Amino acid sequence: MSCMAVSCGSTRIEYNQDCSQIRTQLACPHRFRCSADKVLQKSPTQATIGVSIIGAGERGIYYIGTRMAEIAADTGFRIVNVHDTLADRARYAAEHLNGVYAAGGFSHTVSPVADLQAAICDPAVDLVVVTTHTDAHRTPVEIAARAGKRVYLDKPIAVTLEDASAILEAEALSGEPVMMGFTRRYERPWIEAVDIARKGRIGDPQMILLRSVIPYTRYLQLWHRNQAKSGGAINDKCSHHFDVLNWIAGSPAVSVSAIGGRSGIFKPDPGAPQRCSECARQCPYRRHHTLVDKFEGVGRVANDSWTHADRIEDRNDNCVYLPGADIDDHAIVSVTYENGMTACLFFTIFGPWAPDQETLEIVGSSGRLRMERHSGEIDLVSAHGHRNETIRFADPDRGSTHFGADLELVRTMRGFMDGDAPPVGPKDGLMSLRMVHAALWSLRNNGQPINPALAMDMVEAA
Repeated sequence: MSCMAVSCGSTRIEYNQDCSQIRTQLACPHRFRCSADKVLQKSPTQATIGVSIIGAGERGIYYIGTRMAEIAADTGFRIVNVHDTLADRARYAAEHLNGVYAAGGFSHTVSPVADLQAAICDPAVDLVVVTTHTDAHRTPVEIAARAGKRVYLDKPIAVTLEDASAILEAEALSGEPVMMGFTRRYERPWIEAVDIARKGRIGDPQMILLRSVIPYTRYLQLWHRNQAKSGGAINDKCSHHFDVLNWIAGSPAVSVSAIGGRSGIFKPDPGAPQRCSECARQCPYRRHHTLVDKFEGVGRVANDSWTHADRIEDRNDNCVYLPGADIDDHAIVSVTYENGMTACLFFTIFGPWAPDQETLEIVGSSGRLRMERHSGEIDLVSAHGHRNETIRFADPDRGSTHFGADLELVRTMRGFMDGDAPPVGPKDGLMSLRMVHAALWSLRNNGQPINPALAMDMVEAA
């Protein structure tokens, strides 16, 4: 993709007085769309693509669906229908999306559909977006594959390896690839960090450290608190992280070991109110009031389907101390790869709100890079320490959800519908899930190492 020479294709370099530090502003690497590209390349007649969203929760509607409707003029996506097991949640979702389309000048109507098969098999639907609870991914993928629809599947691929294998089988039988939503694959600093490591600027990569110290106590407040539905935080969040490690290593993992589990921070309290909305206590974890909730755009309840929900798994403000949660809240995972690379994941969901919540460090034979997700900066040391650069990106999408990754994901979906190979798919999802299962098994077996290729559904057996 070309860029306007004046505003996009340039590199600005600033030297300190001692020439020890270089600041590099990358205005527009060729793989990303900059604002000038959008003006130059926008097609005045974009063919429309009908979409069905299966699962009307925060991810499907208020992240992916909303981004689809916001840039519908560029991509041609028209969300035809929304399905959810809760009728009112689907109705609220359709109303929300209709409002986004209307705000963009489109006369378009999204309909709630109660029947799963009818939603997927609607002749107007070309692409099925699966954003259900993780334990329910398999069925809509199989139906869509049989119906000849293209499929986007959000991460993680599944909870069980049996379901993951069935999804790969459905993909193979359909003859069409399935696109997955590991958002780091669509997020600019992560892509650049991997690209830098692969191009030899730090020599041969040897070690990886992925640090994720995040205030994601929401995993105890939503349906994720149930291990059987979500696979827990180790699956829902660390599936991202394991995918990144595999992406960088480019080699099969041969050993995984883990320590951690459940801290005493969220000790169950039978006397606590069940929901944040019913609680008058002073609490740093109050849903929709935390700094991370406000930052990520969920500083309020999206609609009354969550407020009025009776079942624990249908609410989004369960008390973090509510008895019954069975998921882990921290882990340190070590990985050895077949090619000799080693990696460590340092993870917790009770970290504080801070600008360095998630960082990636790759150490090579002649340098290292450290990428900080929140700032998007890459600190690069190369030539055995003789060169030091800070790489920043001018990205007009960065203020959007997942630091712009969701917009890039939706644009990539358009290319996927036009025949481009997806950047990540079910095979990668299965590799990540095997590592999740291996880590969970090791957590429960005193940190013993295990080859994830041998992983069965060991968590349930343990």
